[in-house]
Amino acid sequence: MNILHIDASASDRVASHTRRLSSELVERLKTANPGATIVYRDLVANQLPHVDMTIRHAWTTENTGDTKLGETMSRSKALVDELKAADVVVVGSPMYNFTVPSTLKAWVDHVAIAGQTFSYTAEGPRGLLSGKVYLVLSSGGIYSQGPFAAYDHLSTYLKAIFNFLGVLDVEVIRAEGIAYGPEQDQAAMASAAQEIEAIAA
Repeated sequence: MNILHIDASASDRVASHTRRLSSELVERLKTANPGATIVYRDLVANQLPHVDMTIRHAWTTENTGDTKLGETMSRSKALVDELKAADVVVVGSPMYNFTVPSTLKAWVDHVAIAGQTFSYTAEGPRGLLSGKVYLVLSSGGIYSQGPFAAYDHLSTYLKAIFNFLGVLDVEVIRAEGIAYGPEQDQAAMASAAQEIEAIAA
């Protein structure tokens, strides 16, 4: 099993709910699959540049020795290859202003490449990936249900992206309402930990 572990929280591990939870999930998956290899990508410690048209030219233009195109191509290809090689992807991400951190969006823009992770066909786009994705998410409020469910552009966006790329098996683990006080914070983390334990079992 090849596991790709992605962290997008701007907080360090002590403060970040998703860094702690996603690490716990990866460790349990590794224990259950002793031969597993893990590729870890911290999108905050090693931030990707926001993409411009250079990335399109890099994938569609023959390398003419242009340094910028070469750097863009090398970076994007490495990320695409990591994703293609993964049997399981674990994404740890908090909700920032109802959606993904910009660091995670930059990663998506580097790997959602026509002809690599999806293709255009006469019947429409077709995802080229498979496997399993775990989305380990946190939010200050509660958005999985209730009056603010329509504000959730974190889980809905990430599920849509991975489905578009061909990964239909996407499981969400949430720690919600962590800004509602210490008791709710602890309860949210305990609930998420139970879900992780059940997955590993």
